[in-house]
Amino acid sequence: MCYNRRMDKQFDGGFTGPLVLASGSPRRRRLLAELGVEFRTVVPQIDEQSITGPSPQGMARERARRKAEVVAETLNQGLVIGADTIVVCEGRVLGKPRDAADARRLLALLSGRAHRVITGVCVWDAGARRYAVAHEETEVVFCRLEPEEIERYVATGEPMDKAGAYGIQGRGALLVERICGDYFNVVGLPLVLLARLLKDFGLRLL
Repeated sequence: MCYNRRMDKQFDGGFTGPLVLASGSPRRRRLLAELGVEFRTVVPQIDEQSITGPSPQGMARERARRKAEVVAETLNQGLVIGADTIVVCEGRVLGKPRDAADARRLLALLSGRAHRVITGVCVWDAGARRYAVAHEETEVVFCRLEPEEIERYVATGEPMDKAGAYGIQGRGALLVERICGDYFNVVGLPLVLLARLLKDFGLRLL
């Protein structure tokens, strides 16, 4: 099964800068920078683990909305992008590993199984105090991993700051058998979905 995007709200309007990414993720910063747009980064000061939702999709969307809102409240104008990525396997939401042992546990759970990567994205117009929020879902199928392979991957340190304990854009690509859906969603920022949201606020990335 392939998972697709869902969008709640759309607005028409003209864009007035700046563009702000409400995230501390170097992967999101890199993806946005590669589009050639000017933006600055502000890390939202929130406890995202305390934010829940009625579903994994609702949780990702609400976390993205809160990240964008917290940063937008400090601005008089501009568009703020918030994003949050979670991994869901067999009905369980998998966050970032607490330590190496937890990373090994998460990777063993994903081994040989399909899981979903869900990214909530919010664009908040700081001047107009309005927003749109959406999410993207991608199915990822892992290779069956040997315990030694898990140990070696954890030893690289790559899993430690990533939901589900892997990064598809790095060595974690060697763990993935196939995906169905948006690759950039798995990295942490679904670019086509983001472009559609920004376009509704008057900013065209292309």
